[in-house]
Amino acid sequence: MEKRWVYKENPDAATVEQLSKEININAYLAKILAQRGVKTFDQAKEFFRPSLSRLYDPFLMLNMDKAVNRLTEAVFNEEKVLIYGDYDVDGTTSISLIYLFLKQFTNNLEFYIPDRYSEGYGISEKGIDYAINEKFDLIIALDCGVRAIERARQAKDGGVDLIICDHHLPGDELPDVLALLDPKQKNCMYPFKELSGCGVGFKLLQGFCQQNTIEKDKLFEFLDLVAVSIASDIVPIVDENRILAYYGLKKLNQSPSAGLKSLIEISGKKNEFSISDVVFSIGPRINAAGRLTHAKESVNLLIGDSTQTDTFADNLNDRNKERREFDQTITAEALEMISAFEEDRKSTVLFKEDWHKGVIGIVASRCIEHFHRPTIILTKSNGKATGSARSVDGFDVHDAISECSDLLEQFGGHTHAAGLTLPVDNVEKFIDRFEKVVGERILPEQLIPKVEIDTEIPLSAINFKTYNIMNQMGPFGPQNMAPVFGTKNVYVDTTPKVIKDKHIKGFVHAENSTKLFEFIGFNMADKIANLKIGEPFHIAYHLEENNYLGNKSLILNLKDVKFDA
Repeated sequence: MEKRWVYKENPDAATVEQLSKEININAYLAKILAQRGVKTFDQAKEFFRPSLSRLYDPFLMLNMDKAVNRLTEAVFNEEKVLIYGDYDVDGTTSISLIYLFLKQFTNNLEFYIPDRYSEGYGISEKGIDYAINEKFDLIIALDCGVRAIERARQAKDGGVDLIICDHHLPGDELPDVLALLDPKQKNCMYPFKELSGCGVGFKLLQGFCQQNTIEKDKLFEFLDLVAVSIASDIVPIVDENRILAYYGLKKLNQSPSAGLKSLIEISGKKNEFSISDVVFSIGPRINAAGRLTHAKESVNLLIGDSTQTDTFADNLNDRNKERREFDQTITAEALEMISAFEEDRKSTVLFKEDWHKGVIGIVASRCIEHFHRPTIILTKSNGKATGSARSVDGFDVHDAISECSDLLEQFGGHTHAAGLTLPVDNVEKFIDRFEKVVGERILPEQLIPKVEIDTEIPLSAINFKTYNIMNQMGPFGPQNMAPVFGTKNVYVDTTPKVIKDKHIKGFVHAENSTKLFEFIGFNMADKIANLKIGEPFHIAYHLEENNYLGNKSLILNLKDVKFDA
């Protein structure tokens, strides 16, 4: 599929020149920093040296004082506390963080996760009933609850106090609870709005430590869990999240908790984990239990000790293999169905009754890789059509779904991803309406995949110094992505090799230069016919380190290749 190259806006040239001199880096790297808001020596110092001392005061968050007072009272009076969380990675890491930390001070703890299939997302009626019947004094709800108006009422009527730690957008009405912690609620002056659910739970514990003069290092022990939540929930890696992710990855790579250590070992990866590695290697294994069986398996792993975790990790690995098989089978079926559509469609909506509910979101994302348009995958569950939506860059899929709300029973989500439920009888009407809405709103360029390039750079500027400085700009993730470089007019020295019928590997050089740079292009075998010796072409790429048997070299990981200007 042809891609469009979009170059990021050039920052002020004088700012770039000044920054380049002050911190002794080349102009290309200074330009990338300035694009990311790092424009002075002091800002650069802060950016390159994240510090836990710069975490914000948790008591800046609305209702934090009430939440910490109630938690302190519960812990020191040995009251029964139920830790409630969602079944995804953010929810399970949140539960594990709170459980492992509070276990140092009280034994009256239990955790509860709703069943994806029988209870659904968020705080459930069954979960609150359990808390009331088992005479819990306090529920701490994590990564959910900001819209749980009825469940809050149910808890209050049952005499159970409820603290909600959420990071989703509130509705017009807020739940009536003892304390609602959510930086996105109105009147909350907390300076950073993009914490993960686990991040909000972390702030509650930070407040608990401050109030009770507990050493912060006792809490920082669990930053590996926070980093896993930040990576897997795809929140921006900027500001406070970047500090938490930086130190969390350090912990994950140097001395991970027993559960995460077992997952790292079973993944087979030998090098240090990045945010991307967590997303593709650790996250799916933690998620697999909630998708196929029950997420309590994941929490049992994350809170387990080293005598249990290898067994738990094996189980999750098996679940993940199962999940991958479902994913691959359903994706193949879905792609076949799409290929029968008219080519001029602007959206994809597919419905098949027997598709596995736990993987339809993944399948929607896979379909977009092949057919770049807003996609909804629906299956049948509890007599209803239920589905997951994924979007393309710049198109608000949640807004488009809301235009079809009269055909739906419920829906929710955000710009790029959403969930929905509707009567099976309405599916055909929904497909037609959604296509009409998307067709009227989507811009032609949004249907073409985009490669965003930070800066053009000559091959002569590519060296280990450039790579090492660039690498210190991490951890990389949303709003702080690994830089994409563009270089025009490069040449192959020999015809590249095709690997596994899909990938290409070879060497390029600049005009009038004999210095060779190795490249790899994943899923680019179709480009090889045009890569001819003596004929120039242009590349967009990530700069990466290749470490083979201790021999380090730089490699250009191609994002795209173009053959015209």
